[in-house]
Amino acid sequence: MAKRQKQTAPTPPPYPLALIAKPLLDWYQQNKRDLPWRNSPTPYHVWVSEIMLQQTRVETVKPYYVRFMDTLPTVHDLAEAEEDTLLKLWEGLGYYSRVRNMQKAAKQICSAFDGQIPSEKEQLLSLSGIGPYTAGAISAFAFGKAEPAVDGNVLRVVARLLADDRNVLDQSTREDIEIALKQVIPPDFAGDFGQALIELGALVCLPNRGEVKCAQCPLAHLCQAKAQGLVDILPTRFKLQTKKTEKKTVLLYTLGQTIYIRKRNPKGLLAGLWEFPQVASHLNETDMATYLQGKGIFATSIQKLPEAKHIFTHLVWDMVGYHICLASPPSFDDGVFVPISALKEDYAIPSAFSAYKKVCLSEDFIK
Repeated sequence: MAKRQKQTAPTPPPYPLALIAKPLLDWYQQNKRDLPWRNSPTPYHVWVSEIMLQQTRVETVKPYYVRFMDTLPTVHDLAEAEEDTLLKLWEGLGYYSRVRNMQKAAKQICSAFDGQIPSEKEQLLSLSGIGPYTAGAISAFAFGKAEPAVDGNVLRVVARLLADDRNVLDQSTREDIEIALKQVIPPDFAGDFGQALIELGALVCLPNRGEVKCAQCPLAHLCQAKAQGLVDILPTRFKLQTKKTEKKTVLLYTLGQTIYIRKRNPKGLLAGLWEFPQVASHLNETDMATYLQGKGIFATSIQKLPEAKHIFTHLVWDMVGYHICLASPPSFDDGVFVPISALKEDYAIPSAFSAYKKVCLSEDFIK
């Protein structure tokens, strides 16, 4: 007779996670924000909003979300959208690979899941651009499944609750927190529980020292960081590598009421988006005149523009710019001249160039 294997009891969640559900949910019902995607938390609405909210403030996302849903109200609409339409809807949110991955995922959903976004986390993880957090959010918020959705807000809240000094940027720390939270998610309120943790981190358990609102926190009596005087120290986040800086000179070539733009390479940073041409260094006025002469470009005027910076995740663009009025069409062959006014509605210019796009659309740009 075979020996019966000894059952190993699951590790209980650390104190005080098992006690947070009721006070957290009560607080959430009284304090949750009125957000457009919460009014109708369908899987598609949750998915689009969560992708938009990655590294972007809620107030910034609201108008983008409404415009996106008005234009592409279903998964099928997203799957079939023209690239220029898609990129224009995303203009200003940055990280354009996200919306491209969304369209890839929409096509996968249409072909593999008959146009229905799946509810299981593992199936969601098989879709382009959907990681553990987004999969957990869709599964919990739209389908009510007991799946954790662990973003930066949740990592901060849990690290303080547990007085956990491990690096929250470490994947193993995140996975341990996901495992612990899954054990305490109330099955009947899985979506609200996940959103309540995120909301607490967004409104009360704030990241900046001196701004944490412990007096307003429904979990303050359970918080181990508060009890131990560690709120201003936790969570632990190891510093990222120093960002590389690239110098650029941005060139705004105009011919009458038109401006020259070109498409970036189909792969790499800001792939396939429209841009103003640049030189990979800072040019002063003398350098600029020499550069144009060497290209055989005749300008009626050259005006220096304000300096600008754009910060990517691992890169900084340090930019100077020039407005170059042309007397006649040059021999450019890698882009097009378009009406300056079309930059506002018809062409997706990355936010990296927002300072120079703003110059173009100003009343004083062409006199």
